[in-house]
Amino acid sequence: MNSSHHAPQNQIVRRAPLRGAIIGLALLAAAPASAETVEDEHAELTTRYAAELAKLCAWCDANDLADEAKTTRRWPLPHAPLTLVVPLVDEAVDEPQEADDAPAKAAEWRARFTELRQAQGEALFSLARRAAGEKQMTLAYRLAHETLREDPRHEDARKMLGYKLHEGHWLTSFEVQKTQSKQVWHPTFGWLQRTQVERYEAGERFYKGRWLKAEDEARLRADIDHGWVVDTEHYHIRTNHSLEEGVRLATRLERLHQLWRQLFVRFYLADEQIARLFKGGALPKGPAKRLQVTCFRNRDEYNRTLIVKQPKIAMTTGYYWPDLRMAYFFAGQDDSNLYHEATHQLFSEVRAMSPKTGLAANFWIVEGIACYMESLTVGNGQGDDSFCTLGGADAIRLQNARVRLLDHDFYVPLNELTRLGMDALQDDERIKQIYSQASGLTYFLIHVGDGRYRDALVAYLVAVYTARDTPGTLAELTGRSYSELDREYRAFVQGVKKTDGR
Repeated sequence: MNSSHHAPQNQIVRRAPLRGAIIGLALLAAAPASAETVEDEHAELTTRYAAELAKLCAWCDANDLADEAKTTRRWPLPHAPLTLVVPLVDEAVDEPQEADDAPAKAAEWRARFTELRQAQGEALFSLARRAAGEKQMTLAYRLAHETLREDPRHEDARKMLGYKLHEGHWLTSFEVQKTQSKQVWHPTFGWLQRTQVERYEAGERFYKGRWLKAEDEARLRADIDHGWVVDTEHYHIRTNHSLEEGVRLATRLERLHQLWRQLFVRFYLADEQIARLFKGGALPKGPAKRLQVTCFRNRDEYNRTLIVKQPKIAMTTGYYWPDLRMAYFFAGQDDSNLYHEATHQLFSEVRAMSPKTGLAANFWIVEGIACYMESLTVGNGQGDDSFCTLGGADAIRLQNARVRLLDHDFYVPLNELTRLGMDALQDDERIKQIYSQASGLTYFLIHVGDGRYRDALVAYLVAVYTARDTPGTLAELTGRSYSELDREYRAFVQGVKKTDGR
């Protein structure tokens, strides 16, 4: 399981090109003559694509295809200030099929829409190759994902990201193993044997070799040590709330995992490794052990169990324990808390981490990046979950940082902040204000100047998590003195509009 959709059940249908029905395909495929950089070319490509989709919308309107017009109009990825838009890869690659009695014009729209997306996908992957050739690896990797949002069947992009064509489906190696063992992913119950699906949907559960009613199994799994176990490609989750809660948690964590790997590819892969992917190389194998997660039935049980390990556990809403390599949650908690602690786990375990991470200096960024990831939002709220967004000018962490700096005049200069290790920061009486500032600085490093410090931020995270950092590392990587970055941060925050009520 590695995306928000898990239904690779239907065979791939190969289509013949629609003759004479598509407008602008050659225009989409051609490289923009005026583009000087990859970013410029991507912007021009996106603009032309939006124009072609707008023409298709007008055609839908003229042919009374209201639903099809709505789908087409909503398809382009959104753009918003201080926002990252992250396309997700969906392994359900089959086109929806029109009903037998559907109007002929609806089928024609489907063909037009598909062909436009395929052409855009091909242009995007060509651009991804160019970005890789120019050593813009983060951008190249993102464009490969955007390719598959447009054309889920794009063979080169699929192979590059580790998928294999198995019985007509693009699957990861993990999914191939599951398929070969006759298992299917159920959105409510997780991985099941195909023969078990009907009985699970009827309220039965298979427990230690026998079938039980769901309520009987629940009584047997009331203790966390005997709780349900949900295994996905990257996570091993134990919960005593319910199987359904475990699967819901797994789905969110796997989505975060995909998004994190895309955004921070240069944290766990070297540039030469990414370059080899565009030349037909394979993704290096990840950690052999799944990320471990425990989810308690409720907050009270979470507090009672963990207070022995962490006396201040009642102050937390989720906890990652590095020494145990375990993330702890409780059912029903807010997604932002989940994303915060799960981000700590990803940075700590996807590549080798030093036990000295943040102990001597630079601890602010460990918390700052986790606070930033709290802003993750899925889709557009209108049924399209083929992308996620991060950031946003109205994000509460950014707005709080704005208030701290501009209204309360609170700011710890970077020359001082970067010298604070974990104990010094956590024992500081200004800890709440420092957390707000850490969040704001992370937004700044990701978004200012269209991301001019974004790669430096990732390199900074590598240095901190491998304990190869010094208090001066961020200045060295950005090429700016701390006093210059202090001034730039203030200007950045001053440009953030105040949100009503803050």
